[in-house]
Amino acid sequence: MNSKLSGILEQILLASFFFVGFLLVFESDLQIPLFLQPIGRLHTLVLHFPIVLLLLAMLMEFFRFHTSFQENPTYLQFTQWLILAGALSSALTVIMGVFLAKEPGYGGGDLYWHRYLGVATYLLASLIYWIRNKDWYQSLVAKSTSISMSLLLILVGHFGGNLTHGGNFVLEPLIKAQAVPLEEAVVFQDLVQPILEKKCVACHNPDKIKGELLLTDAKSIAKGGKTGPLFVSGKPELSLLIQRAHLSIDDKKHMPPIGKPQLTDDELQLLSWWVKEKVSFTKKVADLASNDSLRILSTKLLASASGPLVEAYDFQEADEETIQKLSNEYRTIMLFAKDSPALSVNFFNKAQYKSTHLDELKDIKEQIVTLSLAKMPVQNTDLVFVKVFEHLHTLNLNFTDVTEAGLKELAGMKELMVLSLSGTKLKAAGLSSALKSISSLKKVYVWDAGLSREDISLLQKQLRGIQVIGGFQDDGSNPLKLNPPQVKNPSTIFDEFIVAQLEHPIKGVEIRYTTDGSVPDSAQSPIFAGNLRLNQNTSIRARAFKAGWIGSDEAIFDFYRGHFRPDSSVLLTPLNRVHQAAGAKTFFDGRLGSFNANSPAWANNWAGVRNNDLVLVSMFKQAISLSSVELRIMVETQTGIFPPELVEVWGATVENQWKLLSKFKPAIPKENFPHTLPLIGTKFKTSSVKYIKIVVKPLEKIPGWHPAKDKRALFLVDEMFFN
Repeated sequence: MNSKLSGILEQILLASFFFVGFLLVFESDLQIPLFLQPIGRLHTLVLHFPIVLLLLAMLMEFFRFHTSFQENPTYLQFTQWLILAGALSSALTVIMGVFLAKEPGYGGGDLYWHRYLGVATYLLASLIYWIRNKDWYQSLVAKSTSISMSLLLILVGHFGGNLTHGGNFVLEPLIKAQAVPLEEAVVFQDLVQPILEKKCVACHNPDKIKGELLLTDAKSIAKGGKTGPLFVSGKPELSLLIQRAHLSIDDKKHMPPIGKPQLTDDELQLLSWWVKEKVSFTKKVADLASNDSLRILSTKLLASASGPLVEAYDFQEADEETIQKLSNEYRTIMLFAKDSPALSVNFFNKAQYKSTHLDELKDIKEQIVTLSLAKMPVQNTDLVFVKVFEHLHTLNLNFTDVTEAGLKELAGMKELMVLSLSGTKLKAAGLSSALKSISSLKKVYVWDAGLSREDISLLQKQLRGIQVIGGFQDDGSNPLKLNPPQVKNPSTIFDEFIVAQLEHPIKGVEIRYTTDGSVPDSAQSPIFAGNLRLNQNTSIRARAFKAGWIGSDEAIFDFYRGHFRPDSSVLLTPLNRVHQAAGAKTFFDGRLGSFNANSPAWANNWAGVRNNDLVLVSMFKQAISLSSVELRIMVETQTGIFPPELVEVWGATVENQWKLLSKFKPAIPKENFPHTLPLIGTKFKTSSVKYIKIVVKPLEKIPGWHPAKDKRALFLVDEMFFN
């Protein structure tokens, strides 16, 4: 090996021991800055390099002492280079993995084993590199280490596969459950749960809890996730689980996400009917009526339970070149499912849409099974081009210009089962006959399609065998809870005065508020009329009310007055490494932070110190009359974030000739104190100043009731207000 280059690489490998060791020892305290997150996410890309390099190296090392190779210098040197490269790349992979694991949604046993087996792989590769030229390193040792490394790589890959694809990813084909007899089958356990495991659990398991949603057991499924419950029992049209699956595949909220195996029509239908049957976790298929839709579909799926739930088609695959030619900037064409000849077509870019773009698809008309024209300016006449897609079973016409008269163009389609017309303005008269003309139709969506609840009810009676899903109607018959009001002001920080702007996305909502700290009610609290003028620090509590709806939760909006904004500011002491924010500028930029301070989304708004005082000097071109100074801080005792021990306010009219204007000691929270974003400050005799110095001393010793007692607390502040 080139001695100079190998020496440099060996030094890097040696340095990596200390860096990886540091990351592992202090992992629980690590706070990964935003700019390092993309590096962590490259872990899944880079990990393939050490796997390939080390497997090849171990194969060569296993046969190293064979008579054909042990005297071959090229063979030995090449193996040495491979092991060194594998060790270095595995070190990089471990570092990236530590960064990635700090993001939300990762944890559990699979992560634990993947992490430490990965570290073991890195250490073993390094050890082999350092000892392989020792005199005692002979054939038996070489073969033992080669086999050990290969086993480690397999185990690391296994647990990594579990993290990415769900538990038992590698062994799943060998441990498939036997078909369950119909009389013993439980709808959830034997039908619903297998669908979730195959299509959803990869991202919603104890080791990778995306959106705080766990889908591995009944209790967690019933609980829901970060965005709320998964379903409204008995109402699939209002259930998040069903809504997300029905979104366009290119919608960022569509589930499963694009690139993942999608739900088949049968799977989606089963989930919808399961929700409609009041979401029972114990009901058996045999308990359902013989003509019940859920029982019929369950029987069909159980009959083929020994194989995957994949539809079979009797047509040939489309030519790959044709598909590539027809895919462009306004249309995507993709496989409907893995190993299937069926295609899904999705139109987007409304400005470029032309009806001729549908006619262009005639070369693959046989293979198209789903077509989305949502939000395109589709006219009735365009449906002539749709009718030629003989195997089309799902058509999305949401928010188009199609009418009930135009739907008659679809008459005679033999396989069209699902038709979505949400947001497409329709008239009840003539709609029933238009839909009846599509003999294969099983489901139609008419959310927000201009139809009353009575229209939808009548339509359902007229269309026997077709499920009509009308969605929510704002008529008070099914009261839902309103979302809280929202603040419309670009910033809640003002100079002399501000007119508060509150709003609600639902029309006809009445917003009631208070400014005295009491909870607003629907009778006594004043109605927000858009003319609330504030000239001092004010906390507005607001709730939304509307007849037929449940009143919203309370929303709290804090407005802050900061009359004087310095012409320049400078920090005389360093900020905490993680909480740099925008330096001295952050205290007067009008941007308020929120929880959590260690989350990248908010970290840029919080400036903090722990091991030293915070000393800020602000300067004005003209003297101001200052009578108060306030700081908006964070208090989160669970994570060691406390109010400061002391704050000093100094003023001067001549540079460096400071005079103490005031000092104060904020109250230190007791045990179980809720985390808050309070305003702390002091008022003093009005003074003329051109220079202001703020000195903040973090709490020297955390109280004895805290796990980190006697340690120095972290102090965080996002804005300062001079009045």
